[in-house]
Amino acid sequence: MTTKDLANHVIGRLRERGFQALLVGGCVRDLLLGREPKDYDVATDARPDGIVSLFPRSGLVGAQFGVVLVRKDDAVVEVATFRSDLDYVDGRRPEGVRFECSPREDAMRRDFTINALFLDPFTDEQFDYVGGIADLRDGIIRAIGDPRVRFQEDHLRLIRAVRFAARLNFTIESATFDAMRDLAPAIRRVAPERVRDELLRILLEGGARPGFELLDASGLLAEILPEISAMKGVDQPPEFHPEGDVWTHTLMMLDGLDHPTPALAMGVLLHDVGKPPTFRIADRIRFDGHVEVGVEIAREILLRLRFSGDDIQQILALVENHMKFKDVARMRESTLKRFLRLPRFDEHMALHRLDCLNSNGHLDTWEMLRQRLEATPPEVLKPPPLLTGDDLIHAGYTPGPRFGKILTALEDAQLEGRITTREEALELAEKTWASTP
Repeated sequence: MTTKDLANHVIGRLRERGFQALLVGGCVRDLLLGREPKDYDVATDARPDGIVSLFPRSGLVGAQFGVVLVRKDDAVVEVATFRSDLDYVDGRRPEGVRFECSPREDAMRRDFTINALFLDPFTDEQFDYVGGIADLRDGIIRAIGDPRVRFQEDHLRLIRAVRFAARLNFTIESATFDAMRDLAPAIRRVAPERVRDELLRILLEGGARPGFELLDASGLLAEILPEISAMKGVDQPPEFHPEGDVWTHTLMMLDGLDHPTPALAMGVLLHDVGKPPTFRIADRIRFDGHVEVGVEIAREILLRLRFSGDDIQQILALVENHMKFKDVARMRESTLKRFLRLPRFDEHMALHRLDCLNSNGHLDTWEMLRQRLEATPPEVLKPPPLLTGDDLIHAGYTPGPRFGKILTALEDAQLEGRITTREEALELAEKTWASTP
């Protein structure tokens, strides 16, 4: 059963018992825009205990807010009782709710007009109490009621407005945008992981460039990512970056993202984050050490936003290695093969391609590496070692600091084709041992 089918089933069952039930929120917005919804939500005047009794496999996820999850096979639908919210006390959630009997009251508590629409899936009748259909038609993001009240209720709505505008290519209504600029500092009081998730959605759902332009124009970028805001006005040498400053270059790369992984998207955003603090003018504009500085700044950002350890490791690898592509032609064979076998090297390649396309436009290195990867089996990039540490011990060598140097020398020689047998490896190990202090 699909999620859509389950939502229709839930609505049908609720109506059989005499309850009101309608599709609501983002799924209605997307259906009216001709998009396929990711999720389907149902709103009803049935109380949570009544919903649970109708659907035995359901579970309360927010009993105090009247929210029930109904499951069938792999499909999940959120079913919520019509409600109005009591006062918000922490900029995140109301201190309580009041269950209501009609969708009108439920609509008035929601964030933006385009997210407060109801739809009967069987008749296609639409229920609009806040002007959301007109705003959908005109491409407008508008807060319901007083925008300052809406944003003070839940500060995350500040960045959600940006996400919806970027994803849908809509304009934020002027009073709503004015309130966003005035209240931008409030975003600092939102849990970092909630901000992280919204940033990732801006990066991944399409419209990454207009999303970050809106974050900047609203003042939110300086509050959330001052290190990215610092890129504005940082000039680059025109012979390498005719496109303009670091901010412009980064925006252009964001504009080129096409269904990226979260790590790649963050790698693009952060790859030049070390340039503003290392900017200097000598014989030309230079950014000495910007990679090393960028890795540390990126680490601080990723920890601040509570990224997972695995994500941090890969994103930092993208930042750390993005300048190595310029050295490929001068790399020893062993160095090149180690480079090519970096974990998830396809993401390194994708970042390099975007970097080139949005600066000098030269893809020679990218094309050469693409062909090399196609022609090189994984076992050639990382062949089984001819000798291991245990082999060296059995050959009579005493474990110690020289072991690492010997094993590295053996791997270098193997990757470069200078040794191909165990006997040759033992001979090289003896020479390396003798010449290593």
